[in-house]
Amino acid sequence: MTTSIYYSSAVAVAVGTVLLLVFGIGALGIIGDGGRPDMLYGAALAVGLAGALITRFRADGMAVSMAATAIVTVLVGIGAVVAGLHEDGSAFDVLMISSMYAALFTTSAWLFRRAGETSADRRTSSA
Repeated sequence: MTTSIYYSSAVAVAVGTVLLLVFGIGALGIIGDGGRPDMLYGAALAVGLAGALITRFRADGMAVSMAATAIVTVLVGIGAVVAGLHEDGSAFDVLMISSMYAALFTTSAWLFRRAGETSADRRTSSA
């Protein structure tokens, strides 16, 4: 696969995951019935956006940014369960849903990493 395919796929997975996360928070609620505790996932989105801007959307930097976003997503889920914010919801559900989003962000990170490797290989072979 080419760099542009890896990069485009990574962007599609990242944007799709963000949309699913935002809709999940807004419509359903992840932590309990939703509301204020679900806004903690905004921290993960902020990390992803900040990382993207700092790295200027370069593939290698985006890989690190998406990995950090995945870590924050899991930490939010764990923090919510430890703090007892899941109310009527199951702690297992909160952890598994957070893990699902983290896995999607990790997939995006892997695709960005592959895009960066392919780009570096091209620079090396053309020199």
